[in-house]
Amino acid sequence: MQSLAGKVALVTGASSGIGHASARLFAREGAAVVVSARRQTELRALVTAIEAEGGRAVALAGDVTDEDYARALVECAVDCFGGLDIAFNNAGTLGRAASLPEMATEEWQQVLATNLTSAFLGAKYQIPAMAARGGGSLIFTSTFVGYTVGMPGMVAYAASKAGLIGLVQVLAVELGAQGIRVNALLPGGTDTPMAREFANTPEALAFVQNLHALKRLATPDEIARSALYLASDASSFTTGTALLVDGGVSINRT
Repeated sequence: MQSLAGKVALVTGASSGIGHASARLFAREGAAVVVSARRQTELRALVTAIEAEGGRAVALAGDVTDEDYARALVECAVDCFGGLDIAFNNAGTLGRAASLPEMATEEWQQVLATNLTSAFLGAKYQIPAMAARGGGSLIFTSTFVGYTVGMPGMVAYAASKAGLIGLVQVLAVELGAQGIRVNALLPGGTDTPMAREFANTPEALAFVQNLHALKRLATPDEIARSALYLASDASSFTTGTALLVDGGVSINRT
């Protein structure tokens, strides 16, 4: 039995990595999916792949920091598929690695806009649509960086992603009585294009792998399965959590 049969899901950052894997998995599990990213060509290819597997999907390209785009994504879900039950707000950026005194104010603002303000804008329009359906699941991709581990040069990334956890906790309390669950997903190192920007040499990759208790990176599909848990009724009594799916990086000291 498909765990998301009859549901409508929205996935941002869907052109690659965790978002791409999650959109395909959600569709295989029965959801009609609205996929979002800046790159139209990659989104079209994703829709084609989903449809080839018998799923339903529609793409809308744009910038998650644009409020009009956040509204349009929800309108697309309602107009194309009848409503919205699941929103996986996954789009994000690392930003340039730099110490705080070396960071330009514009760089700080861009990382916070992409990682945190976009979550506010998304939720602003997603919440009423879910309430109209009698409930739903809001998911935000955060990180262990700034939550259990501090990493040099990642100050804007850590601050923006830690801010998502505060957002999740307040929204979970505000929306629980409406049947809307709100959770943060905290992946460890995952083999995505973004991760390859950080670990861009064999030595850097080996270092990052060794940080994890499992001594490897996750695949995007592994993280997508945890997103599916939060999206589905398997997590029906889970809200306000920061779910670590980090391969043990938070507890590893070896």
